Amino acid sequence: MFYRPSQDPHGLPHNPFKAMVSPRPIGWISTLDAQGRANLAPYSFFNALADEPPMVMFSNTGSKPDQPAAKDSVANIRATGEFVVNIVSSALVDAMNVSSGGYDAGVDEFDLAGLEKGQCHEVKPPRVAASPGAFECKLWKVIDLPGASNVMVIGEVVGIHIADDMLNNGIFDVTRYQPVSRLGYKDYARVETLFSLARPGQS
Repeated sequence: MFYRPSQDPHGLPHNPFKAMVSPRPIGWISTLDAQGRANLAPYSFFNALADEPPMVMFSNTGSKPDQPAAKDSVANIRATGEFVVNIVSSALVDAMNVSSGGYDAGVDEFDLAGLEKGQCHEVKPPRVAASPGAFECKLWKVIDLPGASNVMVIGEVVGIHIADDMLNNGIFDVTRYQPVSRLGYKDYARVETLFSLARPGQS
């Protein structure tokens, strides 16, 4: 089949776009608002952009009644210029799901999900203490995208946390925490097995 998203109905029970772009890593974004109140929310439009310096991005889609331009994470980052990206392990998937609710601005999702806050070194927002890893980020740029309330946030990673028990002979071992990824519809996946490939010309 073929369809033009801006012109044609796809005729399927659900929009297939996000299901086709999968798996997508989840950026579990923690921020503080201008009053110093913590916020935590997952975003599946998330990825790394560069490694020297390390840069990450996440995109907000949609808004909420008390944040008409985007959602709390974007509003907080606009106000403070800082955020943390927390890695979602298989053990944390239920807490991540709790934090995905459309709560009022100022509600602390750490408390709702029963999560301990970890202190950061270079930024003020807390991190998820139980996360296998986290990136402390300074805002580089906010880009307004086409469409209502579509916003991309790009940050420079200024600090990296790694749980010591996630290291295996110096390798950050994803099989020890099984990162959770977003698929389409209501579906998720966890990384349980790995395989390696050498590029052409590499041993």
